[in-house]
Amino acid sequence: MDKKIEKNMLRDRAEKLPEVTDEMYENVNEEYREFVSEYISSQNHSPATKRQYKSGLRQFGFFLYDSLNNKRMCKLTKRDMLRYMSFLKDRGMSSSGIGFKKACVSSLMNYIENFIADEEEDYKTFRNLTRGLPAIPKNAVYEKIKVTHEEYTEMMDALKSDDNYLGMAWLATAFNVGARLSEIIQFKTSIFDKEFPENNSYIMSHNVRLKGSGDDGKIEPYMINREAYDYMKLWVDNRGYESEYIFTTKYGKNYQMSASWAEYFCQEVLTYVLHRRINPHLFKASCITYLLEQGVKLELVSKYVAHHENVATTIAHYDLRDFEEEKNNIFK
Repeated sequence: MDKKIEKNMLRDRAEKLPEVTDEMYENVNEEYREFVSEYISSQNHSPATKRQYKSGLRQFGFFLYDSLNNKRMCKLTKRDMLRYMSFLKDRGMSSSGIGFKKACVSSLMNYIENFIADEEEDYKTFRNLTRGLPAIPKNAVYEKIKVTHEEYTEMMDALKSDDNYLGMAWLATAFNVGARLSEIIQFKTSIFDKEFPENNSYIMSHNVRLKGSGDDGKIEPYMINREAYDYMKLWVDNRGYESEYIFTTKYGKNYQMSASWAEYFCQEVLTYVLHRRINPHLFKASCITYLLEQGVKLELVSKYVAHHENVATTIAHYDLRDFEEEKNNIFK
């Protein structure tokens, strides 16, 4: 594939901060590490959110060690927090990334203020130092452009020419089923235990952990259409090894694919098929939008495909229709 793409077709991607390893984190003062451990254990976050918060708080902890001489939390000032915001910005982090890192520290500081200040003499006057900081300047917002059915077909044709069975299975599932990338990797081969019903347009999956707080989160099955089912099975039949999971690589636990695989696949493969930036998060909205364009009722799509409690969420974040014809009639 030709990987020469005009610069204006893609936006620069913000680099992630290097991971703070266990060895690096051991250098951070013990008090901070204890506070973080207590805070993480006390929260009703999903496992994925816990991992994100642990990573974000490790980054801040290593900043304390590396840039602030391992200063204790009770000695920090607002100026120190401004220094941390500048540290993140100078490393090319996006405004959303900086916002998340700030939110991690803010949550920890709230925990210290609400639960530790009453017991620790040095923290009796401690306050959340992220309050009142200057707003984080927003990066340029890039328009979320749906993946059309024609573009989906174009990408599938390219993957077929490469004999990329895993890629075809993932793309068919992402576009037709509308599951998030963290949900797609949960699909198991037990889906194939029953033949696809002849008179049905879909088959139900096993229960999948959806987005939500807590270890269990929201548990529901997905509707799998015939096209996604067939490509899933094509991949499993051709991969040459056994695993209970459909979406697998030979590098994960039980071969189960990591969520980061889809990021790489979209960035390094699909982007260069369509010559515009493609990321995994486009596909849920694209699936929903395509079904709405086909005349499927919003209420049905919202409940059974998007798995939203309220259609307002579907409309606000996942309906990418342009309503060009309807808008044309407004002033007639």
